[in-house]
Order: sequence, then structure tokens, then C-alpha cells
Amino acid sequence: MKAPQLEDYAPIVGKERIEELRLLAEPLRGRRVHMVNSTRTGGGVAEILQRLVPLLESLGVRTTWDVIRGDQDFFEVTKQFHNAIHGGEYTLGARGFEAFARTNRTNAAAMTFDADIVVIHDPQPVALVERRRPGQRWVWRCHIDSSQPNPEVWEYLRPWVERFDAAIFSAAQFAQRLPIPQYLFHPSIDPLAEKNRELTPQEIQGVLDELDIPSDKPIVTQVSRFDRFKDPVGVIRAFQIVRRYTPCRLVLAGGGADDDPEGALVLAETQAAAAEDPDIHVVVLPPTANFEINALQRAAAIIVQKSIREGFGLTVSEGLWKSKPVIGGAVGGIPEQITHNVTGKLVHSVDGCAYQLRQLLSDPEQAARLGRYGREWVRQEFLITSNLRRWLTLFNLLGHDDDVLALAKAARRPTQDDER
Repeated sequence: MKAPQLEDYAPIVGKERIEELRLLAEPLRGRRVHMVNSTRTGGGVAEILQRLVPLLESLGVRTTWDVIRGDQDFFEVTKQFHNAIHGGEYTLGARGFEAFARTNRTNAAAMTFDADIVVIHDPQPVALVERRRPGQRWVWRCHIDSSQPNPEVWEYLRPWVERFDAAIFSAAQFAQRLPIPQYLFHPSIDPLAEKNRELTPQEIQGVLDELDIPSDKPIVTQVSRFDRFKDPVGVIRAFQIVRRYTPCRLVLAGGGADDDPEGALVLAETQAAAAEDPDIHVVVLPPTANFEINALQRAAAIIVQKSIREGFGLTVSEGLWKSKPVIGGAVGGIPEQITHNVTGKLVHSVDGCAYQLRQLLSDPEQAARLGRYGREWVRQEFLITSNLRRWLTLFNLLGHDDDVLALAKAARRPTQDDER
């Protein structure tokens, strides 16, 4: 599929927005930006960068994208870091910290950091900031719910984070007490990507036929990595409650990510919970199965994202963009996307999820209304053009002199600790 050009978004967001982006990019022409994360496929960060980097390039902002490399031990450590920043336990102790620092040093020696602005995504490559050069600006983009991080892991990471010029979080409640400016950036979806473009009924039915999913009953769908924080087993339990009263099918579709060593275990747990139930379809898809994911979401009567912890949960915006009623766990960035009973439904438990599923399956008018309002909310706030505008604005700010940055630090967003 040919990569979309900036003007292709005008029918969706308006010509004025496109012109605004061009104006913001003009002072940045020739500036060099270097993005670094932990995987090129799988997960929302990789998906965002796959679309964001070419658009920045098209606007004259020279942008490169690197991926940090590590062995299985390193990604086991960073998976624990990920869970710990969400508030979970950390059990690897000093051995894990040493493996983390060693892998970052190895990557730092192999990479070239000669861009004007370097953007580091999430904790895996955070220690690369030791390679910063005079005159460069470094930004740490945290996509994880860091509202209640594990103190041991956060205090280990903090000295590196504080060496950046700015930190970006996905929701206001994720902000931390830091001596650097903090910014709120909502993640985004690309409405023209293969995962979100319009599909014909024939295309949707063809995917259902290929995956052997009958369309004889309303379909409830959750699309996400097989990760305990996505609670696929909890979705199965909610579905089993609903099916006692309403005929329906459940599709749990997803895969893994290169930096997630737990995915196979969670998949096995999910398959065991499904117990060969003919109404439950556990579909394992490769990271490139964007067309299939699009079709499965559009075939659904209801889309679920029953996360128990979450960074942002872009599958919510994906579902809303397709005018589907979405039920989401009231965690992380999901409440940024769902206003309860306005753009979707928020739940806190298996029973709550089951209740909302029953309600929406029995009230198609309410389901359609939520879908309409949800799509418009995504159009306003969570499309890639909005994300691009935020990045261009920040890059312009970082291009100013140190006095302006000092002023930004003084005016940084207050945290809860500041208000005590």
C-alpha cells in the first residue's frame, strides 16, 4: 500500500489543519531528528513511528529511526521494568540492573547520535542519554502508565530521565516530579493506514471466512497483544457470563512483540481458558496483519479493551474510529479516549464488563450512538495529524535558546507532589 501524503488527510481533518502543519514545519526544514525505541514491529509505539517518521520526512524534517538491540536476558529485564513502572514487582535485583546498563552501553557504542534532536521511547533505551553531545536536545517519550511506579525501578531510572531536556507522557496523571519540562502527548492512529482504512463488506467477510469465524451471531472482539495486562482471560469470563443470556461469539486476536518474552505463556493461558469452545476464537496474527485486524474490528458488534493496566490502549481509538461501541478498562489512557456513556463504556471488573456487554447487545440504538460520538472524538483528538502537530510544536520549542528552555522548566506542569 502506497504511503499517504500529507494532503491525503485533508478530507478528514480539513485543509486548514494541513496548512498549519506545513507552517509549523517550515522553521524545521533541514533539522535532524533521531528516534530510538525497542522494536520495529509489534505494539503501539512501533505502529506510531512507522507512520510518523515518513510524515516528518515529507515536511522536510530529516528523521531517522533506530531500534535498540538486546538478548533474551535484556528483554526479560525490560519486561519487568515495564511491569514495574505500571506498579508491579521487580525481582531481578542488581543482576537485572547490570544487564540493562550493559546492553545500553553496547548499543550506545554501535549507534551514531549526530542529530539535532534525539527522541528516546520508553525505558529500554533510556541510558543512551549518556551519549548526548553539546548543543543537542534529548527528549524522553514514556508510553507507559507511570502514575504509581515501583520505587526501586523508578529511582534506578530517574538519574537518566533527569538528563533529558523534556519528558512526554500520554496522560496528565502519569507525570512525575522531575526537574525538566513535562508535556502531554496523546498517541494517535492513522486513518489511512491499512489497519484503519475503509473496507468493503466483501473484504470483511473474506477475512472472517479465511479465519473460519462464522457471522451467524453478534461478534465481540478484543484485539491486543497476548499480555496479562490486557486480561484476555478476564474477557473470556465476561463473555461466558453474557452468553448465558444472549447468543454471541468472542474473537481474541493478536500476537506478540519482539521485546515481550511473556507473550507465548499468556497465549497458552488464553487458549486453555477458551477450552476449545466453538464460540470463542483465539486468533494468532503476525505483526503485519493490519488488514485482518481492520476487518475483525469492523465485523464486531462490540469492541472490548479490558485492560487492567495500560499505557494508552490505541485499540480503543481504532475501534471508535470504526464507529463501534467500545468497552474499555478504566485504567491508564483509556479514560482519555472514553467518556463513560458518551463515547463508550468504562469498566472495572469482569462482572462490569459482562453487564455492559449485555446492555449494548440488547440496545443497538445506544451502541450506534456511542459509535458515532466516539468516531468524532477520535477525529478531533487522536489522529496522526494531531500527534504530528504536537511533535512539530515541541521541536520548534527545543530549537530555541537555553533561556526559553529555562523558562519552560520553570513553568512545567505541576505534579501532585507539588500541590501537597
